[in-house]
Amino acid sequence: MVDVLPLVEARLRTALGEPDARAAVTFLGADRVEVLRFHEDDIVRYATLGMSAQPMSDPTAMLADPVEGPRAELILSVRGGLADTDKALRPLAVLAASPQVEGVVVAPGASLDVGEPLWPGAPFSSVLVAEAGGLVEDLDLDEPLDPVRFLPLLPMTPNEAAWKRVHGAQALQERWLTHGTDLRDPARTSVPLD
Repeated sequence: MVDVLPLVEARLRTALGEPDARAAVTFLGADRVEVLRFHEDDIVRYATLGMSAQPMSDPTAMLADPVEGPRAELILSVRGGLADTDKALRPLAVLAASPQVEGVVVAPGASLDVGEPLWPGAPFSSVLVAEAGGLVEDLDLDEPLDPVRFLPLLPMTPNEAAWKRVHGAQALQERWLTHGTDLRDPARTSVPLD
């Protein structure tokens, strides 16, 4: 069986440069998840490494398929120096471990909630999973393995998360776009939702 993680880390380094920090978190019953930090000008990016080691499986399946199934890593981008966003490492690791721990399949359009602020004082406790392919290209693996997708996370305020549950992910993203919302601002307020 191929070890996916060195290939994933190489893809992250190719797309984002050299990480300037990394942290590891291990949860009971789950593989270790690392979070790598990358700086690009005033943007700080946090990328998980470990979520893609195993394919995500349908929570209704009797047995998890050890080979086939979607694989992903998560990327959070924020403006640096405006908040203590390095404290987002543990919440990101929690989200990355959720397929193993809770049996969920993380896919674009999904909402993920950590139940506490993403970092101290953050107005966000949940994120919207966006489409892959923009920042880091998918990593194709040998058949029959699914490619690894690098899914951006867009922080949502509680009001935005509630509005998204009613109107859907696409409608929320259109509202952000219409209002010119800076989704990388770690202290931004909720987009107008009326």
